[in-house]
Formats: sequence, C-alpha cells, structure tokens
Amino acid sequence: QVQLVESGGGLVQAGGSLRLSCAASGGIFSIYGMGWFRQAPGKEREFVAMIGGSDAYTAYADSVKGRFVISRDNAKNTMYLQMNSLKPQDTAVYYCARARAYSRWKGDYDSWGQGTQVTVSS
Repeated sequence: QVQLVESGGGLVQAGGSLRLSCAASGGIFSIYGMGWFRQAPGKEREFVAMIGGSDAYTAYADSVKGRFVISRDNAKNTMYLQMNSLKPQDTAVYYCARARAYSRWKGDYDSWGQGTQVTVSS
C-alpha cells in the first residue's frame, strides 16, 4: 500500500509562488500516474493537474493552466507542483493521489495524502 505525504504549503501574497511536494513510499512509484487536487472550504474537491508514470503526459485544469507546472522525479519517488502567479482563489487544501487511470475524476484516484494548506492573501 502506497503512502503519500504532501508538503510545501503555506501563506503567500497574491502573485507569489509556492512549490508543493508529494513524497511516496510503500509502492512502485514510477508506473503510476499521479495527480493534484484541491478543496476549498464549502466546495467539492477539484482536479488541478496530473502527470503520467514514465511518459511525458500532463494535464491541467483550465483555471491553473499557464501558471502551475506538475513534474515528478521517479528516482526520488516524489511529485511536485510549482505554483506561480498565485491568486486568492487558489486558496485550498491541496492533495496528491495515485491515479488508476489518466483521468480528471477523483474517483479514478486512490491512496490520497493528508493534504497541505495553501493560503493566498490579496
């Protein structure tokens, strides 16, 4: 069973940047796609980005395209989310998860992390 631990969240001003990390243990990391989701208070958990296992596939939500970059280092069993030009509406708890399919639907993901809070002040 894979365990996922997110880190790198925090408080940042609008226009700033943060880099989130998702460290995986207990499984074969490189063969699975991985994704980032976020959940703001009172809202559904929504797709942010995903990356393929060992191919170059990436996908982004329209709301973050051009500002966020997803990447992974399979040698370190770690996935990243570089977030630039942050906006107050990016404020949420960010979760990483392992993908069972190349999908934007949270039901196609398992082994969720505990989440890391990102707060963007205006």
